[in-house]
Amino acid sequence: MDPAVPNKADDSPRWGAHDWLAALVLTGVTVAAYLPGLTGGLLWDDDGHVTKPALQSLHGLWRIWFEIGATQQYYPVLHTAFWVEHRLWGDATLGYHLVNVLGHSLSAVLFARLLQKLFPAGRRRAAWIGAALFALHPVGVESVAWISEQKNILSTLFYLGAALAYLRFDRTRAARDYGVAAGFFALAVLSKTVAATLPAALLVVFWWRRGRLSLRRDLVPLLPAFVFALAAGLLTAWVEKRFIGAQGTEFTLNAVERILLAGHVAWFYAGKLAWPFHLSFIYPRWFVTAASLRQYAWVAALLGLLAVLWAGRRRSRGPLAAVLFFLGSLFPALGFVDVYPFRYSFVADHFQYLASLGLFALVAGGWGRWGAAPAGPRRRLALAPAVIVMAGLAILTWRQSRAYTDLDTLYRSTLAANPRAWLAHNNLAVRLAAEGRPEESVAHYEAALQWGPKYPETYDNLGLALAAAGRLDAAIPPFEAALRARPAYADAHYNLGLALSGLGRLEEAIVQYRAAIASDPDRGEYHNNLGTALAETRQLPAAITEFEAAVRLQPGNAAAHANLGRAWQYSGDPAAAAAELAIAQRLRAQAAQRSQP
Repeated sequence: MDPAVPNKADDSPRWGAHDWLAALVLTGVTVAAYLPGLTGGLLWDDDGHVTKPALQSLHGLWRIWFEIGATQQYYPVLHTAFWVEHRLWGDATLGYHLVNVLGHSLSAVLFARLLQKLFPAGRRRAAWIGAALFALHPVGVESVAWISEQKNILSTLFYLGAALAYLRFDRTRAARDYGVAAGFFALAVLSKTVAATLPAALLVVFWWRRGRLSLRRDLVPLLPAFVFALAAGLLTAWVEKRFIGAQGTEFTLNAVERILLAGHVAWFYAGKLAWPFHLSFIYPRWFVTAASLRQYAWVAALLGLLAVLWAGRRRSRGPLAAVLFFLGSLFPALGFVDVYPFRYSFVADHFQYLASLGLFALVAGGWGRWGAAPAGPRRRLALAPAVIVMAGLAILTWRQSRAYTDLDTLYRSTLAANPRAWLAHNNLAVRLAAEGRPEESVAHYEAALQWGPKYPETYDNLGLALAAAGRLDAAIPPFEAALRARPAYADAHYNLGLALSGLGRLEEAIVQYRAAIASDPDRGEYHNNLGTALAETRQLPAAITEFEAAVRLQPGNAAAHANLGRAWQYSGDPAAAAAELAIAQRLRAQAAQRSQP
């Protein structure tokens, strides 16, 4: 970017025919680059964002706005958009993907318009370089191809609208412009809180343009925005901990470690912008410790860069302003505020969606300075590498968006880039087990336990997969490991009981069934299987008690009624036996009737 300040007449450059053409071409190329993702289904936590049945009514819309906890995060504008979209096309994912891609394209166009207002008159064509970088860079794929990240799309769209309106207010000082900027800012923050960094970003822009800040002109009008931003940030941090679970041992970093993490995170994101290869839905989670001198290098390098840019500010304030914008917009994701994804990785591509605008603006400004010559060989020479770079980015985006077509593809592409992504291993294992492929799921559960936290649920799922594969002996140690981690884990007791029963170790199974019932007495299947084990060990009175508990808790359980009937039969009560067996027969007939097409 260039420190020159446009005069008032140049502050609102007209939108010409070539700009409309550039906008249409950029939108078309962007849609083409994202074509593979348009056919994608629901991914990861999409089912928690696309409007749930309980929120699809008008009362649900009221809850979205006035009941914290009704949605994953308190982003009422985002969830209102999802509510409207669900009314339009229900659960069909194409509509959601189109909104994301077109919203992303519109943001790129608004970004071009913003840069045109900021760049000197002779360099405004370079604004489209910055817009194309933003539209086509593959780090944006995670935000555009993932339905849940419509919060990034909407918040950035409103953010840019607010910035454009506020720049107009800075020129006109008109109350109407101020009100429009405030409205867009509120919409942006209520779509995603990262937009709360806008007032600080505007101060950076004003310093870049004028070389100084005025308390009355620059800071005072932004004070309400700072107050609103602080309140929104505090609320989001509280919701992240209270409702989403951003707390625990994974978040116990001290102040020094958080500073070290911030330095590493900043360079990581800048590196992905400069070299957008080996992108991953889940990146490796770094081990951060103040005892490692090497980790101080990230912070030292960042401070050194800022010092160099500060020393060169009299020559050009643009590079320092761009880096300050980048770091400031990244602040919520630098590690000073706990967010749930830190549980498995400290970085994610969607965290730098907004922040990337700063460095893209810097590149566009630099290109504009170099290629600002009149039409001729030099301009064509400047244009050629830009076209090549954009074409390369579009190809990379097209390839990256293919990973977001379905969950299996997403998990496998993640593991190809990051074989230690324990969460991807675990989630892929769950899917494989549900699809009746337990042997394949076993290897992924084992990898999840090798590279990630030793969650009792993972041990339990591994045991279930081994049991489903017919390896009952091998299933017992994982169930026992789950119980060592959580002694009152009812499902693990029950599943261990099933495995022991399958091996004929009925007395041991009875102990596990009773332990499961002690932890969760209201599960009919626990009582039914305990009754079965007791009946097989000739403890009929106790078995009858358990079967009666099972049918009381699950009146529609035909197997429990049949087991109770047979127990009464063996106990010499044919009337009671006939009644229970008749109920079982009726329930099975009803189930068979329901299953018929």
